[in-house]
Amino acid sequence: MTPESMAEAKMGYGIERPKAFIDAVVAIALTLLILPLMDSLGDAARSGDDTLTWLVGQRGQITSFLISFVLIMMFWMINLRLFSVVERVTEPLLWLLAGWVLTIVWLPIATAITGRMADDDILARVLYIGSLILTSLMSLAVRLYVRNHPNLRTGGDQEVTNGAAIDISLVLLFTVALVLAVVFPVVGYYSLFVMLLSDPVQRIVRRLMPPQRTA
Repeated sequence: MTPESMAEAKMGYGIERPKAFIDAVVAIALTLLILPLMDSLGDAARSGDDTLTWLVGQRGQITSFLISFVLIMMFWMINLRLFSVVERVTEPLLWLLAGWVLTIVWLPIATAITGRMADDDILARVLYIGSLILTSLMSLAVRLYVRNHPNLRTGGDQEVTNGAAIDISLVLLFTVALVLAVVFPVVGYYSLFVMLLSDPVQRIVRRLMPPQRTA
């Protein structure tokens, strides 16, 4: 590397291209969610099924699609709020973002597994909810890196702290949902309704978080 490129890597790169790349990946992941339904619709048409038969037969896949669509949008909005205060990225941060992107790319696969496997398939639940935990953990890792490197952002201390509290609460609640789904199989994916407790859990986490480290 030249001295100029080494200095640039140390100081960080502009945020515009990473943000555009992440937006594109999220858009593709959202699009991929619908593909299993499109395939099943073609199969239904060839079999001569009517619309009601298709809707009833694909209710699990439709539900999985809607849940995953909302969750990916939620993850994207959390990421968007973070990068409203970040103006530069370093190579370690880019690799953390790559890990987060990997979990987003995986979610359409986990969604397809959830929609197509039997309702009592425990491994499918572990893969799906476990994927949500991993996405939240990677988001938290990105957030903590940014929190500990204030030179990469323009202020936004409270925004970063609040975002970290959101990520931690998501990890906790998704873990609770996973335990409920495995220990009480009859609950199934309804265990994700624990996400309704997100606001009070976030408030508790914010109170327990250590103070922001100064530069």
